Amino acid sequence: MTAGTWLTDAEQRAWRAFLRMRRDLDRAIDGHLAGVGLSAADFALLVPLSEAPEHRLRARDLSRDTGWDRGRLSHHIRRMERRGLVTRHSCDTDARGTDIRLTDQGLAAVHAAAPGHVQTVRRSLIDLLSDHELQILARISERVSAQLSADRRIEHEARSRRIRHPPSDPAAG
Repeated sequence: MTAGTWLTDAEQRAWRAFLRMRRDLDRAIDGHLAGVGLSAADFALLVPLSEAPEHRLRARDLSRDTGWDRGRLSHHIRRMERRGLVTRHSCDTDARGTDIRLTDQGLAAVHAAAPGHVQTVRRSLIDLLSDHELQILARISERVSAQLSADRRIEHEARSRRIRHPPSDPAAG
């Protein structure tokens, strides 16, 4: 790994190939989901809800699972509510919390989309790689995600410290 300002040719090739692959995978998945009336954002919320007990999750847990901030989640849930895919409920165990529940229509949408989604993921990625390459891809993805999560935690803690203890103004002295 080079610590310089610019990427080496090999690093640039890897980075650009990754960006191209990510864009192409997103396009393939988005195309399939659009064909069944869903967006990638819809599917990102519907899947964890479909896997949750009673098809219900706390909004904060859904936000954490998707990596979305509260505002983005709230806005998208509102849009999905209007389409009849989810409902919001007060949390039974915490009056401050909100539960998001998958409706029967939302569950039907996941079930309709899932087979084609799996087929798209297989055709576009999984079936192109050997078992060994899939293991390497999983390890690389987990390592990068863990590092990015750690970086976000550090930044969040630093931001919290700045808010609690703003730098003093020596001129105010």
